[in-house]
Amino acid sequence: MTNSTILVIQGAAALADVPGLDSITDKAEIRFAPDKESLLSSLPGADALFGWDFRADDIEACWNAASSLKWIHWSGAGVDAAMFPGLVDSDVTLTNSRGVFDRAMAEWALGMMIAHAKLLPETLLFQQNREWNYRLSTQMLGQKVAIVGVGNIGRTIARITSAFGLKVVGVGRSARDGDADFGHIHGQDELNDVLADADYVVLITPLTADTRNLFDQTRFAAMKPGAMFINIGRGQLVDETALIAALESGHVGCAALDVFCEEPLGEANPIWDAPNVIISPHISGDFTEHLQGIANLFYDNFARYQLGEDLLNVVDKSCGFVPSSSA
Repeated sequence: MTNSTILVIQGAAALADVPGLDSITDKAEIRFAPDKESLLSSLPGADALFGWDFRADDIEACWNAASSLKWIHWSGAGVDAAMFPGLVDSDVTLTNSRGVFDRAMAEWALGMMIAHAKLLPETLLFQQNREWNYRLSTQMLGQKVAIVGVGNIGRTIARITSAFGLKVVGVGRSARDGDADFGHIHGQDELNDVLADADYVVLITPLTADTRNLFDQTRFAAMKPGAMFINIGRGQLVDETALIAALESGHVGCAALDVFCEEPLGEANPIWDAPNVIISPHISGDFTEHLQGIANLFYDNFARYQLGEDLLNVVDKSCGFVPSSSA
């Protein structure tokens, strides 16, 4: 089967850009597409595409050239950048990198909770100013964390925070009992009631038409006064103007944000000046070996593709994520 598959690597310019890519050079004709122009010229006749740059949205603009495409593997867990109508309505199989980022994102979320409860941002500021300010922090044992989004990442957060001594409640699309990680999962129609009792709210649901601006003025008003809001899903899940207002009023005690509607976050963006906010540049899932992990998952799926076997992490394009039974 040497060179039997024509493979486009979107977002990469050379073998060295993707760890271990030389391991499949005898199994595929590889075309590199670091930009829109090269993608447009590379897609005709291609069988498969590896979306190495998960933030790019250039596939839609070149879609008319993808007449032979059968499979796209996306390097991110979220596939919203690839969920344009042409792909959704096509027979092209879409897979993602679910599973690579779970532990790192769960550690980041717990770290932000600890930082807030133990007053770490203030401590660093006082240290920088050489100020000795005695104050009391919060003991976290028994506090409640609401996890909005009960996929792999949400479940890993649940396991880690439960082991840490927090009480965990999960919110999914619909209510159900007997879940291995959450026990009872609340439906999205119960979200406001869940928010009213949570000390920490972690948003990690996929971005879909149903979840865009899921957290708006009404949601923030429903939160427990002084609670912490953490977003590691997508910026477009949140009405950022409403979040800033909730922070300024003090109703939301703190926000830890790793994703934003505007990325990179511009210097003039008002969220920089919001009180009690921790900002990181979309790095919660990235760790020193994560690129190798993404590549390894792709190579596993590539071998399955060439053998005609079932692929891992097949996205249900009607809802925009991988159903649990398909992972």
